[in-house]
Amino acid sequence: MSDDRAGSESNDSDDRDLTHVDEEGNVQMVDVGAKPDTRRRAVARGTIHLSADTVRAIRDDEIGKGDVLATARIGAIQAVKHTWETIPMCHQIPITNVDTEFEVADESVALSVTVGTTGKTGCEMEALEGVTTGLNVVWDMVKAAEKDDDGQYPGTRISDVEVVTKEKETLD
Repeated sequence: MSDDRAGSESNDSDDRDLTHVDEEGNVQMVDVGAKPDTRRRAVARGTIHLSADTVRAIRDDEIGKGDVLATARIGAIQAVKHTWETIPMCHQIPITNVDTEFEVADESVALSVTVGTTGKTGCEMEALEGVTTGLNVVWDMVKAAEKDDDGQYPGTRISDVEVVTKEKETLD
């Protein structure tokens, strides 16, 4: 799959010519206007590491701010829909689907976000934005439980954020 926005790691010769800078080195948005519409799907994943007590409180719906995973799901979906507003060179794309899946382990919560679109450019940045925002929402919801006596978060961290897969299907 090609990363149509960066244009640097593509399998298509036309995509390799795309760039975010002009001849003078000025930043610009890539012109994707001549590209055909394609069906695209991207999956990103990441993990937030928490104390066992915090994860237990999430499972038992005992976090004072409310349902952590439901709130994180909403945050992830909102982030997907607003990616073009936070990443300067991203195109505003038509999102056809967002799916979120949480895996709650003993000392972590993993979030996978799947984004679908039909258009001229990919949706992996949207999937990544969904994951990072969703995990940040989890952190925000549980921060009172995660703080140590000095108000720090010694064991709390977000890690392993990555694009797991991206697919591109040409439409007839």
